[in-house]
Amino acid sequence: MKRDRFLARIAYRLGIQPVVAMLGPRQCGKTTLSRMYAEAHPETQLTRFDLEDPTDLAALAEPKLALEPLKGLVIIDEIQRLPELFP
Repeated sequence: MKRDRFLARIAYRLGIQPVVAMLGPRQCGKTTLSRMYAEAHPETQLTRFDLEDPTDLAALAEPKLALEPLKGLVIIDEIQRLPELFP
């Protein structure tokens, strides 16, 4: 399924601010859309965290240490599992 309109909207928002949140019900395509965006920008360094993966969840136990050195696109999937990222 093509999602050009949504991909353009993400690109537009990232041009305005450094953080974009994708909200929606489970299984509506947020993860797929984030992957599509990353694939459309292969020149951009990508770091992806899936917080359903215990290793990624543990990596963000110290969010400043994990996130501060990163460059490029950072995708945090299933972020609702770590609400303390948003004080």
